[in-house]
Amino acid sequence: MDTLFTHVSVVTMDENLTVLTDAFVGVTDGKIAYLGKTEPSEQAAHTVDATGMVMMPGMINCHTQLPMTILRGYAEDCDLQTWLENSIFPREEKLDGRAAKAAALLGIVEAVRFGTTSVSDLYAFSDETCEAIAQSGIKANVARPVSYFEGEEAFDFASFSMTKEAAALHKKWHGYDNGRIQIEMGIHAEYAATPETWEAVSRYAAENGLGLQVRLSETEQENESCLERTGLTPAQVLDCHHVFDGRTAAVHCVHLTEEDRALLGRRHVSAVHCPTSNLKLASGRADVVALVKNGVNVALGTDSAAASNNLDLFAEMKLAALQAKELHGDAGSFSAQAALMMATVCGARAQGREKECGMLKVGMDADLILLDFTQPHLIPCHDLANHLVYAASGHDVAMTMVRGKVLYAQGKFPTIDLASVISELQTYAIGKVFGDGKDEA
Repeated sequence: MDTLFTHVSVVTMDENLTVLTDAFVGVTDGKIAYLGKTEPSEQAAHTVDATGMVMMPGMINCHTQLPMTILRGYAEDCDLQTWLENSIFPREEKLDGRAAKAAALLGIVEAVRFGTTSVSDLYAFSDETCEAIAQSGIKANVARPVSYFEGEEAFDFASFSMTKEAAALHKKWHGYDNGRIQIEMGIHAEYAATPETWEAVSRYAAENGLGLQVRLSETEQENESCLERTGLTPAQVLDCHHVFDGRTAAVHCVHLTEEDRALLGRRHVSAVHCPTSNLKLASGRADVVALVKNGVNVALGTDSAAASNNLDLFAEMKLAALQAKELHGDAGSFSAQAALMMATVCGARAQGREKECGMLKVGMDADLILLDFTQPHLIPCHDLANHLVYAASGHDVAMTMVRGKVLYAQGKFPTIDLASVISELQTYAIGKVFGDGKDEA
């Protein structure tokens, strides 16, 4: 046995939502090898006294854009379109691969610091992002989003720049490190491409057994525009063009009709809820309770650090629960256990990783985190699940492990030289993006 955690409280998130106190968890060859109330007879190479700690599965962030950490706090207090067109797009045009990689590494440091063990990234500079992910040890599903507008050039999957990049990414990175990196296909959104594009991207995903990421019904304007142009909602029109034929993660899902939610349920689409981003940009509130009632798997995402300001999934988990309660006027409509499910089990399902992570069970990957429950704001603790959702934050994470490898512990990041990342940001990346001295925010 490589590592044995002793005297730890364990929130397993298994099928029975089993919670163990004063337990022992053993890790061997990157897998959970032992989980029980009695100390195993096998000796461990390394023992961690986890008294006062709570162990749970690593958090799974099913929507972010890691390189956008460089735009954190640059533009605030405006709606999505104003935010994008006046501030974000002009700065993104100045990004290059070197700056994007430094910003992606910073995003990964933040993610593992806050207990995230796997992310889904939907952004440009995907090759550089994969380089950062490969170095860090975190798991990731990476998609290069495709957008295409008629009149730009004749669309051809084999020659169009974004689809060429996506295909090259698939060939280079898919399955890296025994599947630690999975490549998916991406569509920016219904309004940012044509039916021909959706079908070509979806066909490539289907032919190569890849998942697909797409933004869906983020704003009311998006829905109204689609209805005017097609007579259908974005969900309906994308379904007509085979976007939901395979494993699909639909991000945001704020302005869905009841028919849309039923459609996503029938098509086994995962909805990715990003409550902080949606509220901050005044996009609206996704009805998570209604999605679940329609059989939709609902996962959580932070969106980018530019939209939500941090990559703390504990904050998203709490806000998702509170928002659901307020929306339905019923404090019992959404439980702490449901919020934890979204951040772990449902996230793994959305990524197609449910057989390897999302819960703590013998034989599954040792993707786990420890939280320090000796902190004043976590005392007393009458119920671990409730405290994890309503009282804890990412700052309480004491250790993050992926496949048995420690990515964060006691303020240190063993796989990433944080000082070098910060130096690269300060001496190159920030100047590259903001060095013209103009303030467009």
